Amino acid sequence: MTDNGELHVVFGTGPVGLAIMDELVGRDKRVRMVNRGGRANVPEGVEVVGGDAADPTFTREISEGASVVYNALNPPYDKWPELFPGLQAGVLEGAAGAGAKLIVIENLYMYGSTGGRPITEDLPYAAGTRKGKVRARMSRDLMEAHASGKVRVAIGRASDFFGPRVLTSAAGEQVFDRAVEGKSAQVAGDPDQPHTYTYAPDIGRGLVVLGEREEALGRSWHLPSPETVTTREFVEMIFEEVGKPTRIQAAPKVLLRAMGLFNSGMREMIEMLYEFEEPFVVDHSDFTRTFGDHATSLGEAIRETVRWYREHRLQAR
Repeated sequence: MTDNGELHVVFGTGPVGLAIMDELVGRDKRVRMVNRGGRANVPEGVEVVGGDAADPTFTREISEGASVVYNALNPPYDKWPELFPGLQAGVLEGAAGAGAKLIVIENLYMYGSTGGRPITEDLPYAAGTRKGKVRARMSRDLMEAHASGKVRVAIGRASDFFGPRVLTSAAGEQVFDRAVEGKSAQVAGDPDQPHTYTYAPDIGRGLVVLGEREEALGRSWHLPSPETVTTREFVEMIFEEVGKPTRIQAAPKVLLRAMGLFNSGMREMIEMLYEFEEPFVVDHSDFTRTFGDHATSLGEAIRETVRWYREHRLQAR
């Protein structure tokens, strides 16, 4: 029985937005998904609305009556500076107009390189990259809106994510789909550096928890992730689950630069390559102490992701 008295509005129907939806539906919440086209593969009872999230008139209308608004939008990688701040501003206006909590998913770009130190929420925003500076400015804007009393905000941050429906990610189809096919998994940087990868369903669960708890408001939280291993060990676990010998191709920066001449997405990835050239270990102990640790084990997360990719390939035929 859906709780029709509590509306949750989710902006974005990518893998994170859909993971939020899954968690809310599992809790019998009334869910409205918002994207530009107005179409998405969702369960019966979930509403899908199309419109421009950068338009505050639209976002206020579509958020009316919401108790929690989630921002899981992510514009094209090469259009971040031009599009991302406006999208966030539009969603913020919608949440503020509704008097709803605003829960936002972020990555870890704002910190910049930590020289291999564990990544904690109290690190300064020291990004030297274009996308890292955009992310830092957007985070500050959110906290300023909260401090001013305009809207109640909590931020959940996650590392490179993987899982069902995750295609365009450092641990997306170029790793999982290729492994299922028996081809070499393609990774960037040094595969022997430890790297935290976050499981998409855990992101959805973590963001919903932040939306439920008053003590979450007014700060950012690192969402729970499975245990950290090296990228090579991560890929080896995938191939073990697939039942095939491990095959891995690691692309150094010089190769990525060459590929970036013809691929804008690849070109945009180069400035973030430091994440894969040094230890990139995310500490989520603050979240665990406050809300509990719901991170799925790495083995189980990989098993579920491989199962999804196998089913997805069959459906695509």
